[in-house]
Amino acid sequence: MEVDYRNIILQNITPSWLPDNIQAAMLRLDLLHPEISGNKWFKLKYNLEAAGKRRILTFGGAYSNHIAATAAACELAGLPCIGIIRGERPLQLSHTLQLAVEKGMQLEFVSREVYRHKDSTNWTPLFPDAYIIPEGGNNVAGARGCQEILSLADTSAFTHILCAVGTGTTLAGLISSAQPHQLVQGYVVLKGATYLQEEVAALLRGIADLQGSVFHAAPWTLIHDFHGGGYAKTSSGLISFINHFYQETRIPLDVVYTGKLVWGFSQSAFPAGSKILLIHTGGLQGNLSLSPDVLNF
Repeated sequence: MEVDYRNIILQNITPSWLPDNIQAAMLRLDLLHPEISGNKWFKLKYNLEAAGKRRILTFGGAYSNHIAATAAACELAGLPCIGIIRGERPLQLSHTLQLAVEKGMQLEFVSREVYRHKDSTNWTPLFPDAYIIPEGGNNVAGARGCQEILSLADTSAFTHILCAVGTGTTLAGLISSAQPHQLVQGYVVLKGATYLQEEVAALLRGIADLQGSVFHAAPWTLIHDFHGGGYAKTSSGLISFINHFYQETRIPLDVVYTGKLVWGFSQSAFPAGSKILLIHTGGLQGNLSLSPDVLNF
């Protein structure tokens, strides 16, 4: 199974707050596919390949981009799939979960306590022969897929590569495929997520084990200053920033990931002459959790 990469574009951006001595562009992964957009496909690609004909078992919350994308990808691939969903089943399913059901995903709701221990739980007795994809596609296969992102356009001239960070999977793929002269900066969207330093390092070690002497890692750093209060936390200031950015660029952002990435970029200092590449990781379906009059797109 493949998707058509020709929809992806590299778009120069010149928002009013960008210094004159800085150039910036955005790699529009959000344009890849209406339902498997952004980095989601790249994190799923090699996991689905490894699954063969087995059914997929994965995890997420009520508004999970990963759940929505996995359901859509499995429908296209002809694979049955199961989503372990955090929390009790609500009276009304979220738009995300409704989409997953429409795509054929079987939903299994578990308590938050059970969900907290999902990675150490033996799911085999309940779901024999299922291929498990961790929440967010967070494994070496997911990071391996994200290595392909920078090959979708000529990105060699950029000095900095920026992306939002949830699990660190996409960041690891970028670090292991960027050029040695490029600094990869991850803008963390979770509060207090210092553990991500080791999570990303572990993924890089896994990629290195696969690639051997071919492996190299670009310099990288995590930035923890722009989570906006924590995962999925929003504010009137963030909403206003996202709306203004859309007015100036016609690029829609989401409130969980890319909105905080671009907001963080606007507040960060870069040396004169820097050429900044921002990775639009999609996730726009998450905006449907907002009232319809909040965003202007």
